[in-house]
This record gives sequence, structure tokens and C-alpha cells, in this order.
Amino acid sequence: MNTSEVIRNRHSVRKYKKGVQIPRKDIETMLEAAMMAPSACNTRPWEFAVVENPEIRKQIMEISPYTKMLETASLAIVVCARPDLQEGRGSGFFPQDCGAAIENLLLQATDLGYGTCWCGFYPVMERVEKLRDLLKVSSVPLAVIAVGEADEEPKTRGFFDKERVTYIE
Repeated sequence: MNTSEVIRNRHSVRKYKKGVQIPRKDIETMLEAAMMAPSACNTRPWEFAVVENPEIRKQIMEISPYTKMLETASLAIVVCARPDLQEGRGSGFFPQDCGAAIENLLLQATDLGYGTCWCGFYPVMERVEKLRDLLKVSSVPLAVIAVGEADEEPKTRGFFDKERVTYIE
């Protein structure tokens, strides 16, 4: 696929083929794409937790009612922010920087033939703290990305809206 096709073929998938194992090589390709994202002053304020363990995924589902797709997904990739890496340089831009990393990860997964669903945690601090405790991380869990082989083909929901564009000449 070319870039335009990947962008237009990315969907939020909530049903996956159960029991599909994603090769480590593909996981690392997705993570590499995420880490190629731009960040303020190249601070790269992120780290990732790859959760293949079904019991941990079940506990994530208990923390957030919006992650039920983890029941059939092959794995979850938790994107965690490291605001400490931006102290003094690029300070405060970690949500945008991690968002760019997440989008790269989603697009790479699509190109590899996987479905994904981006589930936000930050800024709902109660969920952030519970996920931080579960994963035993000191960073800030921003989002959980469900990854797997899609067992549905959601309709495209994005579209170009001319009314939301202003040209300044």
C-alpha cells in the first residue's frame, strides 16, 4: 500500500480473530515506526509496554470500560509518556509527541495487515494511576492500543470537510 491507501484503510477495530500470535518482528516494526515520530526538541518522551499476557489485558479491561476489545486482540501496546525527558526542552509537549508516535504505530500496523484500536487513558488520572500501578511503571500511561488480526471491517468514518478549512492568502 502507498501512504494514502494506508491512511484511508486504517480503522478502529473492536473485533479480532482470537488466538492469533503476532510475530515479534512485526511488533518491533510497529514500535520502530512509533519511535520515528517527531517530538519537541527530539526529546522522544515515550516508552512502550507490550502486553501479551491475557490476565493483564483482562485487568486493563477492568480499569477502563472502553477496552473490551482486548478480550480478542492479540496484544495491547501501552504508550507511556515521559514528561521528565522534556524538562527545560520541549516541556509540556508530551501529549502531542506521543499522539504522533501512536498514529505512526497505527499506520504501520495497518500496512502490516493488522487491525488496531486507540483507547485513551490520559488525562483521566484515576485510570492512569491504576494502569501505572498494574504495569509497575513510573511513566504516564497515555493510551492502550489493541492490536490483532481484524475479524470485522468497520466502515470508514473519516472524511474531508471543506467547512473546516480556512485558506489565508
